[in-house]
Amino acid sequence: MSRALPSTSTRLALLVMGFFLASFVLIGAGVYVAVSTLLLHDARELARADAIALVDTYRDGGRTALLAELQQRIHGDEGDPDAVYALADAEGRALLGRLPDMRAPGPRGRWVEFVELAAEGAQAQRVIAFERRLPGGETLLVGQRLQSQDRLLALMQQAALLALLIAATLGALVGWLTSRWVARRLRSLDATAARVGAGELGLRVPLDRSGDAFDRVAQRFNAMLDRIEDLLGGVRHATDHIAHDLRTPLTRLRNRLEDLRQQPSGDAARHELERALADTDQLLQAFAALLRLARIEAQATDADAPELDLCALIDDAAELYAPVAAECGIRIAVATNEASVRGDRDQLFQLVVNLLDNALKHAPPGSEVELALDIAPDGVRLQVADHGPGIPEAERERVFDRFQRLEAHRGTPGIGLGLSLVRAIVRHHGGRIQLLDNAPGLRVQVMLPSP
Repeated sequence: MSRALPSTSTRLALLVMGFFLASFVLIGAGVYVAVSTLLLHDARELARADAIALVDTYRDGGRTALLAELQQRIHGDEGDPDAVYALADAEGRALLGRLPDMRAPGPRGRWVEFVELAAEGAQAQRVIAFERRLPGGETLLVGQRLQSQDRLLALMQQAALLALLIAATLGALVGWLTSRWVARRLRSLDATAARVGAGELGLRVPLDRSGDAFDRVAQRFNAMLDRIEDLLGGVRHATDHIAHDLRTPLTRLRNRLEDLRQQPSGDAARHELERALADTDQLLQAFAALLRLARIEAQATDADAPELDLCALIDDAAELYAPVAAECGIRIAVATNEASVRGDRDQLFQLVVNLLDNALKHAPPGSEVELALDIAPDGVRLQVADHGPGIPEAERERVFDRFQRLEAHRGTPGIGLGLSLVRAIVRHHGGRIQLLDNAPGLRVQVMLPSP
């Protein structure tokens, strides 16, 4: 069935040609009707003016003067060859010419259209005429033959048919060129997709910067490929970091279990077992974070998510971490304004907790960690700042990668997935995140769209 149907390009060509011809026919029909109406109007005005002049002649000189004027117009050299005249008395007897029917017109007259029989071998002609009853009861007919108008309209019809043939040819040519252009643009997209599918992930669809629909599709396609390449790069980096960072605790865990197998039970064995359990918990935590990160990145943005009070959520996170901060001699300063966003409460709480936990790990004792929430012109702004060592500007994008930890932070607890999870949550909620210099320390700024 699909083979019997024409291709999309052929259907597009036929559609363009059809619209082209339909437009031409509508315009041509409009012009034909307008010209025909104008010619008929001119003929009527000429007949009306002629009738008024003859009525004035009748009023001035009576029937005799009217007959003389009519004879002069019909047989004179200066008469209009297309003019038609007739006159009948009150009983309907023809005094000059012949009326098309015997019905008497009203005092204001009437318009009649009839076919005038011509001599043998000649063509019959259409006549538009004005009939009027004169004060004496006679009926006067004044008309115009429409042979000139008919010839012009016939010529227009012939020209229209020829133009229609030309338009059909041009429409077919335009449709074919359009389908070729569309097919060429689509072939570029198809060829790029095929090569990317074959493994050339760095390839992109060429753009012509025209801003048309095809260019916008190409931009979307390239953005999709950029996102896919980023995700695949993240997977590769995660695999490398898993092989590097998780191999060490797994090796330690195996060695401790091996030592436990060779040692007699006692305090030393119990201590080694506790350390092995701690390594196991760290591995489980890392895998749980990886799974959560993968689920968040796979979720689409939910435009119908419920509206949440972000201020209350921040207060809960600060209250949760207040004992931890107190043990480290760090004060949590909260400065929030009323603000709400749409999203997942658990994920947003995880975002705040991760940022707060990261700030407390790197803030020096006796310092302060700042939690701020306010309304910005482009959305809701959340900021978490500390006065620790900070992150060099060249390294700020790298810390968002999975298992990525700077050398200066290797001694602090953690597995290197906190900021990766934060960025995934921010992107899932349609926001953006920036790492800024707090002079000294790090200021994390998160912008979320207002509901």
